[in-house]
Amino acid sequence: MRQLSTRDVAPVPWRNGGGFTRELLAWPSPQDWRCRLSVADIAGDGPFSAYPGVVRHFVVLDGDGVALDFADRPAVEQRPGDAPLVFDGAAAPGCRLLGGPVRDLNLMRRGGRGALQPVDGPWQPPRHGLAGLFTRVAGTWRAGPDARALPALTLLTADPADGVRWTFEPDAPTALPGWWFCHEDATA
Repeated sequence: MRQLSTRDVAPVPWRNGGGFTRELLAWPSPQDWRCRLSVADIAGDGPFSAYPGVVRHFVVLDGDGVALDFADRPAVEQRPGDAPLVFDGAAAPGCRLLGGPVRDLNLMRRGGRGALQPVDGPWQPPRHGLAGLFTRVAGTWRAGPDARALPALTLLTADPADGVRWTFEPDAPTALPGWWFCHEDATA
């Protein structure tokens, strides 16, 4: 198990000056990742970077939300609590803030299978590949006899997962405590 909090990762400014990114995961390596998870702070309107060959999963963590302008479809608004928006990384939509600054969660995948889904009960991680939990709020992760207290905005990963069901119990009641995610290579 690996655990990493956003507060332990230095923010890296975007080339276009519109925000900052904290990379929490680049698996299996930062140079040749097939799965990348990051938290971004969007300070102003501007385009997303293009990632050809990448599938992006995007959720708003905090703020009023964003409108993403795609060339081939109507604008899509995303707000906290919305289901993850999945799109082709080559699309590089324009991003407009619906209010002030926004913090978001991004899962990017090169090949393989994967998902980012809201924590709404127990979860069965895949037996192959990478599995994880990103917490929006503080709480306790459990898998069989193992338990771990996690602060808000923390990533917990396992590679490969052992097949035991995972749960996450927030310290205080909330509608959306976090997201489960997984990535399996196509050969798994």
